[in-house]
Amino acid sequence: MTDREERERKAAQYRKLSLLSTVGLMFPSSIGVGIAIGYFLDRWIGTQPWLLMLFALLGIAAGFVNLFRVVSKFDSNDD
Repeated sequence: MTDREERERKAAQYRKLSLLSTVGLMFPSSIGVGIAIGYFLDRWIGTQPWLLMLFALLGIAAGFVNLFRVVSKFDSNDD
């Protein structure tokens, strides 16, 4: 294996690692944003706790959608 092939292989491994590391940030942040939106809408409209629960569920769903997108990219980039 040449030096160039070795560098390309390591670069591909680092790309995969960075792709998977985004899951650790995207999943909880999407849930947190959903909860924050629901909380502030509930306080503004006065519908406690319904919008909080709705947006928390939407945040969880968005987190799973992002998770599946990252995993599918990881699988398609598999060597």
